[in-house]
Amino acid sequence: MRLLYYSTNQTPLKSLIENFKTLPNFSPFLNYFNNSFSSSSSSPSSGPVFRMAASNPKPPLPTAAATTKIDDGVGIARKCWIKYRKEWTLSLYSPFVVSLASGNLNIDSFRHYISQDVHFLKAFAQAYELAEECADDDDDKIGISELRKSVLEELKMHDSFIQEWGTDPAKESLLNPATIKYTEFLLATASGKVEGVKAPGKLATPFEKTKVAAYTLGAMTPCMRLYAFLAKELQALIDEGESNHPYKKWIDNYYSEGFQSSALQTEELLDKLSVSLTGEELDIIEKLYHQAMKLELDFFLAQPLGQQTVVPLSKQHKETEDQLILFSDFDLTCTVVDSSAILAEIAIITAPKSDQNQPETQLARMSSADLRNSWGILSKQYTEEYEQCIESMLVTDKADKFDYERLRKALEQLSDFEKRANLRVIESGVLKGLNLEDIRRAGERLILQDGCINFFKSITGNENLNVNVHVLSYCWCADLIRSAFSAGGLTVLNVHANEFTYQNSLSTGEIVEKVESPIDKLKAFSDILQNSGNNRRNLTVYVGDSVGDLLCLLEADVGIVLGSSSSLRRVGSHFGVTFVPLFPGVVQKQKGCVEGNSSVWKGLSGILYTVSSWAEINAFILGQ
Repeated sequence: MRLLYYSTNQTPLKSLIENFKTLPNFSPFLNYFNNSFSSSSSSPSSGPVFRMAASNPKPPLPTAAATTKIDDGVGIARKCWIKYRKEWTLSLYSPFVVSLASGNLNIDSFRHYISQDVHFLKAFAQAYELAEECADDDDDKIGISELRKSVLEELKMHDSFIQEWGTDPAKESLLNPATIKYTEFLLATASGKVEGVKAPGKLATPFEKTKVAAYTLGAMTPCMRLYAFLAKELQALIDEGESNHPYKKWIDNYYSEGFQSSALQTEELLDKLSVSLTGEELDIIEKLYHQAMKLELDFFLAQPLGQQTVVPLSKQHKETEDQLILFSDFDLTCTVVDSSAILAEIAIITAPKSDQNQPETQLARMSSADLRNSWGILSKQYTEEYEQCIESMLVTDKADKFDYERLRKALEQLSDFEKRANLRVIESGVLKGLNLEDIRRAGERLILQDGCINFFKSITGNENLNVNVHVLSYCWCADLIRSAFSAGGLTVLNVHANEFTYQNSLSTGEIVEKVESPIDKLKAFSDILQNSGNNRRNLTVYVGDSVGDLLCLLEADVGIVLGSSSSLRRVGSHFGVTFVPLFPGVVQKQKGCVEGNSSVWKGLSGILYTVSSWAEINAFILGQ
C-alpha cells in the first residue's frame, strides 16, 4: 500500500478525467477535478489523490496520453519520430543490428547487407535529385543538393567496404524483396505518385511541386534519423580506444559529425517545406514517414544471419519443450495513474454529504468531507512511515556484491509495514460503500501505458508460443484490474491481487488479503512456478517498477525495470544489485552467445535491466 498527496494538475490525471466523462454516476467526480485544475493553489495537497502500492512515492511515467500528445511547436519531423517510436525501437532490437553492435555479426551477412544497401543508396540519391527539381526555393534546392552529395560520399564508403572484403554488389546477391519494395516506394513518392497528387508532368504550379518535395523528404527523413540514432546507440557501447570491433568503421561513419548534421538538415528541410501544407497534407507526410520507417525495419529483418541471436527472446522458444511465463506488476507498470487513486476518489465523490440522510438499507458511510479528511491523515502517516522504513533499510553496511538474503530480510521490514498500513485503511472504513459497477466502469476507462495492451494481446495471441501471463499487484481491488484489461480485449491474463468483499454490490470496507507486500508477491511468484505442472523448461520474465517488485525481478530469469524509481535503485544498489539498460545488456549477451546454448538468461544474477517503454519490452521479447 502507498499513500501520498498527489497534485491533480498533472497531464496523466487530466487525460484520465477525460476518459471518465461518459460515466453516468461521475458528474460530481468530474466537477471535483475541474475545480482542482482551476485552483491557483500550488500546494502538493491541492486536490488530494492517494496512491497506494508498495514502492517509493514518485511521479507517474510519462506515457499513453502524456507521451503521444506533442507540443504544437514541435516540427513535423520530430513529431513523427516521437509518434513512431515502436518502429525504430524494433529496428534497434532487430537481430541484425544487435549482432552488428556486438561485433559477432557473420561477415557474409554484412557483405549481403552492403550489397543491398548500395542499391538502396543509389535510389536514395535519385530521390534527392527529383526532390531538388521540385523545390521552388533556391536555398532548399541547395540544401537538397548537399544532401544528395552526402549520399554519394556514403556510397564511396561502401566502395571501400567492397574493396576491403571483396564484395561485389553485382554478384554478391540478387535484390531481396524488402530492398525492392523500399526503393520503389522512395522513387514513386519522389515522382509524385502519392495519393491526392497530380500525375507526373501535370504539376502546374510551384506549390504543387514543392508539395511533392515535402512528401519526398517525408519518405527519406526516417532513414537519416534512424541511422543517426542507431550510430549513437552503438557508438556508446564501444569502449574508448577499442579498435578491434570489426564494424567500427561503419559505426564511425554514421556517428560522424557530417552524417549527424545531414540527418538534422533533412529534418529541418522537411519542417520548412511542410509549413504551408494543410492538415490533410501533413497527414499524408505522417503516413509516408510511417511507411518508410516500417520499410527500414523490414530491410533490417530481411538480412540473412545464419547465426544464433538472443533477440527476440521468443525466438529461443520451442513450443513443445519450453514455457514462457511472463509476470507483470500493474500500478504504474501497466497504468499511468495508480489505481488506488481512483478507488480513493470514487469513495470520496460518491459518499453522502454531511447533511444528507442515508437509507437504513444501505451500508453506513462517512460523509465525503470526513472521508477526504481521513484519506489525508492516512496519506500523511503512510508517506512519513514509508520513508522512515526505506531509510532504516539503508543504515546497514552497503554490500560489496549482490546479497539476496540480506535484501530479502530488509524487505521483510517493508512487508510488515505494508500490512500494518493496509490494516489501518480497513479499520478506518474509507473503502466502504463503493459500487461494484462504478469500479468496473472506472477500470474500463483507466489509462494504460502506451503499448501495454498491444503487447499483451500480441503475446497471448501468438499461437507459436506456449505462454502464461500473470499480473501480481498490491491493488486493493482485482475487479478494477480485470476491467482495465477486458476493456482492451484481454480476458486471458491471470490476475493475482487483493479483493473487495461486497454486500448487495457495495464494498463492505473489508479486503480479502492476497498480495499486500514484497514477500506476498514473491510467494505468489514461487507458487505459480511450482504449480506450472509440466516437464517443460520455464523461462520467466518479470516487469515491474517499484521496490515491492525487487525480489520477483531478481528471481526471474529476466527482470525488467520500467521507469526510473529512485527508491528501487537506492535499495537495490545498497544490496549489490546492478542496473543495466536493456539494449546494452542484450548486446553483451549477444557477445557471449554460443551456438546450441540458449540458457543465457538466469535468475538471481543480481542484474536487472531497465527500459523506458513497453515498446522496448515488445521489441526484446517478441520482435516485430
